[in-house]
Amino acid sequence: MSIETKNAVEACSTCAYWKSTNDSTGSCRRQPPQAIRFEVDQEVQFETRFPSTSADDWCGEFRAS
Repeated sequence: MSIETKNAVEACSTCAYWKSTNDSTGSCRRQPPQAIRFEVDQEVQFETRFPSTSADDWCGEFRAS
């Protein structure tokens, strides 16, 4: 199997760790959410988020759903 074929089969959209938000994007739930620091009206705030990915993205930690 070529890398292109393998990546198409092992894409985020078919991974057990991926949660879809619409047809083409979602979030990876493989690791805990990451803390994000940002400022609003000169006040520092924190939020946690899972990494956003495209349905056709892939990584080395794929697990079939």
